[in-house]
Amino acid sequence: QVQLVESGGGLVEAGGSLRLSCAASGRTFSTYVMGWFRQAPGKEREFVAVISGSGGRTYYADSVKGRFTISRENAKNTVYLQMNSLKPEDSADYYCAARGTWSLKPYEYLYWGQGTQVTVSS
Repeated sequence: QVQLVESGGGLVEAGGSLRLSCAASGRTFSTYVMGWFRQAPGKEREFVAVISGSGGRTYYADSVKGRFTISRENAKNTVYLQMNSLKPEDSADYYCAARGTWSLKPYEYLYWGQGTQVTVSS
């Protein structure tokens, strides 16, 4: 079992940057695929980015490709989401999640953090 805690959200102007962090408990962090998802009010939770346990494989939603970067530090049990060139449409609650195998589908993730809010003003 793993517990996840996100941080780093906030209010930023369009074009600005934020870095989200997700700290995980447990000694098997490197065995988990980690994903970032987001959910805006009235919308379904959507995939943002995913990274393999080793960090060697990543994948992004088309809407964030080239602007967001997912990374992880297994020694610190932490995964990051660097968000650059933010747009108002990026405003949402952002969640990190963990599972044992690769997936882009939120309903396939077992472990979730509580979320951190990102608001991008125009």
